[in-house]
Amino acid sequence: MSNALIADRNRFAQYHPESRIRLGGHEWGLIEAGSEGPVLVLIPGTLGRADIFWQQIEALTDRARVLAVAYPAEGGVAQWADDIAQLLDERGIEQATLLGSSLGGYVVQYFAAIHPGRVDRMIAANTLHSVAEIRDRPPYSSDLDNGPIDELRAGFGNGLKAWAETHPDQADLVALLLAEVGGRIPESELRMRLKALKEGPELPALSLPRARVVTVEGDDDPLIPPPMRAAVRARLAPSVAYRFAWGGHFPYVVRPRLYTALLEEQLGLVADGADWGQGEVRVR
Repeated sequence: MSNALIADRNRFAQYHPESRIRLGGHEWGLIEAGSEGPVLVLIPGTLGRADIFWQQIEALTDRARVLAVAYPAEGGVAQWADDIAQLLDERGIEQATLLGSSLGGYVVQYFAAIHPGRVDRMIAANTLHSVAEIRDRPPYSSDLDNGPIDELRAGFGNGLKAWAETHPDQADLVALLLAEVGGRIPESELRMRLKALKEGPELPALSLPRARVVTVEGDDDPLIPPPMRAAVRARLAPSVAYRFAWGGHFPYVVRPRLYTALLEEQLGLVADGADWGQGEVRVR
């Protein structure tokens, strides 16, 4: 069976392959697109490389300067935050809007706390407020250094297949993510992404003005339950909180038009705000 999402992502990856860049002694993946306009840094979750944001990159490339990253196989949340600051330095960027989803949302919260002067907007999406609640849950409770990688990959696969059974309309998304966890993300990088949260620091206090803080969440996100979503909002007190009626943990993949619209709004690329349709996205 053909998969339109995989085919489209592969088309993008053919013309926009990740370059490799060393930051803080760690080898990152990087996609750069566009050269004019506001700067947007995109930081993925555990199951995405830089090109997981391909639909947003293509939609914004003629109006914004976009840098999307893929995690290295070394480091952790604190080191990665410093690496991203180095990336901005090397590209001559004083301030940027940074969007992080899931694991990336935790990284971007840490970055904004440590490097507030580099942040024009912080967008924490489909993410968590503390690592304390996840350390004893699978897959984080596994031996992430020595446990069989096939078991870790299978754990992700079982969860994704269960999502496909309850959301058959998102079968293409599940197939794309199974390809990521099945080997497109190398073993060393996958282990490190999991360890980054399991061993991650608690988030420092955020001094960023409320006007520069934004959150994104989904009513049907299977990985971030309602109490955790509420805790993120309570901690960050965002000036804008976008809430997708549906889209699961990956609204940027399955709701690309609406996700791009919220980015356009936050980047100042639309004059009168976005048209959110029939309550598909609620804004608080």
